[in-house]
Amino acid sequence: MTVVIGFEGSANKLGIGIVRDGVVLSNPRCTYITPPGQGFLPRDTAKHHQERVLEILQKALDEAGIAPHEIDCVAYTKGPGMGAPLVSVALVARTVAQLWSKPLVGVNHCIGHIEMGRLITGAHNPIVLYVSGGNTQVIAYSQRRYRIFGETIDIAVGNCLDRFARVLKISNDPSPGYNIEQMAKRGSFVELPYTVKGMDVSFSGILSYIEEAAQRMLASGECTAEDLCFSLQETVFAMLVEITERAMAHCGVREVLIVGGVGCNLRLQEMMEVMCKERGAKLFATDERFCIDNGAMIAQAGWEMFRSGLTTEIKDSWITQRFRTDDMEVTWRD
Repeated sequence: MTVVIGFEGSANKLGIGIVRDGVVLSNPRCTYITPPGQGFLPRDTAKHHQERVLEILQKALDEAGIAPHEIDCVAYTKGPGMGAPLVSVALVARTVAQLWSKPLVGVNHCIGHIEMGRLITGAHNPIVLYVSGGNTQVIAYSQRRYRIFGETIDIAVGNCLDRFARVLKISNDPSPGYNIEQMAKRGSFVELPYTVKGMDVSFSGILSYIEEAAQRMLASGECTAEDLCFSLQETVFAMLVEITERAMAHCGVREVLIVGGVGCNLRLQEMMEVMCKERGAKLFATDERFCIDNGAMIAQAGWEMFRSGLTTEIKDSWITQRFRTDDMEVTWRD
């Protein structure tokens, strides 16, 4: 049996999870939440992680019923993500590994999402739609790499939703995207720009358009905030479904796995499900326990890496803010 502890802190979620041979033993997490209309700054987010990390570490050990000597490997998020939070959590993981005399593994955050999704859903070899606050990619495994078939050319879909939530002063508790999803259930459609460029998507133009439209149309009574939330979701999710379907056709794959924080959105899952049924394909998705950034996903990817012989020397245990999904060789899959 192999037990791995994973440290995640690439954005405003701090999580520490423990996995033993594909079984999640514990996965506590806390979120840095800012007032409505505000985002989270790297320095303040790092301070939040620093203040809470030992508490979350103890909670992870207690919930798992695991003592430090029973852990075989310490995994941490190497990147991508926000620099200051990444460094804060990597420093703790590095320290713990040395105190406990355990090997260290630096994990690609995106691959952590993918491996967690594969573990929880049982998806075999899917096209992966990875959607979060910092990333938007359509991914498929080929020849020991997770290849990126399409991605955003500017901002991530989660960032687009978060920034629009700030315009409307929507609460960040539990997350701006979740609150947009709830408001959208009461809205009607207003046409917005639709920007798909081959296999890539662009969200910055849509965001600029709807930010201006929000001031004008809400003031004149042409539409409601709920209408704009609904329309933004429908438009950006339709773009994502389109490029995912194109990747499926190109690769001849009949499985789709949605991962990342935005993957919790039930409307996105519903739209993807319709497309999959039309193609005779199957959709795999998870709930907020495993979609949203968490420590168990880093532990699971670390478990795969460690068992395939990959470790990170202490002298090499830095962070990489721009660590692309396809930069890493996938040594644990055929």
